[in-house]
Amino acid sequence: MLTGKQKRYLRSMAHHLTPIFQVGKGGVNENLIRQIQEALEARELLKVSLLNNYDGDKNQTAQEIADSAGAELVQLIGKTIVLYKESKEKKTIELPQ
Repeated sequence: MLTGKQKRYLRSMAHHLTPIFQVGKGGVNENLIRQIQEALEARELLKVSLLNNYDGDKNQTAQEIADSAGAELVQLIGKTIVLYKESKEKKTIELPQ
């Protein structure tokens, strides 16, 4: 579980990132989750964008993606989800205590 200070730090790091995954009308599937898990292992921090044609609940979808990928939901702002998961092999982000 991330503290407020850690979430603020991660949000500031994620600010300049562009979303690398998009969720459309097809919704969330196993393939998307697997790709997100692989990207999180390589990057630790990433953004996912919900497209305008996605008609599901964005809060529920953000939590579903985070839980399925084993990641922490850092932020959901508008239609952009920020996820964090500590990498096992390529740890680059040092969180404040």
